[in-house]
Amino acid sequence: MDDKELILVEHLDELRKRLIISALAFIIFLILGLVYVKDLYLFLMGNIDYKLLVLGPSDIIRIYFHVAAVIAVAGTIPVAGWQFWLFVKPALKPVERKVTLAYIPALFFLFIGGLAFGYFFIFPNVMKFLINMGNDLMTISFSADKYFSFLINMTLPFGIAFELPLVSMFLTTLGLVNPYKIVKLRKYVYLILVIIASMISPPEFFSHISVAIPLILLYEISIFLSKMVFKRKQKRYRVLNTFEEHEHISS
Repeated sequence: MDDKELILVEHLDELRKRLIISALAFIIFLILGLVYVKDLYLFLMGNIDYKLLVLGPSDIIRIYFHVAAVIAVAGTIPVAGWQFWLFVKPALKPVERKVTLAYIPALFFLFIGGLAFGYFFIFPNVMKFLINMGNDLMTISFSADKYFSFLINMTLPFGIAFELPLVSMFLTTLGLVNPYKIVKLRKYVYLILVIIASMISPPEFFSHISVAIPLILLYEISIFLSKMVFKRKQKRYRVLNTFEEHEHISS
């Protein structure tokens, strides 16, 4: 086995270790979520003043796992971010290590912020609109499975989408993303985001727009922040190169 193959095997072993730790963290947080699932269930009931319907015994287990899984994802994000940082740390410069390390706690808070945005803003407005559409024509009642599936579809994508600005900054810092190249893909990204919004929201125009607009705004914020990091990085390199040239001439 030559040196390149040996290095590759070492990287794969390191990556497997980081993935295993992240998977174990997910399982631990999933168990914690199941322990407190009743409290979480009551919180997520929101303003509904009656019990939801259950159409089968398996629905109860499915709902409990859905709720606990969201908690597990939220708890695992900073752990996975930390493991990824440890994986790429040897390839980073000291300045890049300090900068990227600061992103890890922000990952968690942005995910929670995205969930809160979806839960307190998008979800109730879409629910109110849909209920008002059929309130005079039919009796409104929800099954627990349908309610929580709709709730997760309205909130979880925003938890993930709120990570986009930070992820774009992180990848730009590592030199893996050039924001000026991403801008050229804007019209295709808009189309993809609109398709995603139509897939995760109810099949009517108001819901599509309510979901698509925040996603597009997050994409634009990601580009803006990525450009700031890119320009700062380029400026740092120019200063460093000028200093090295000056030192070379002086010597």
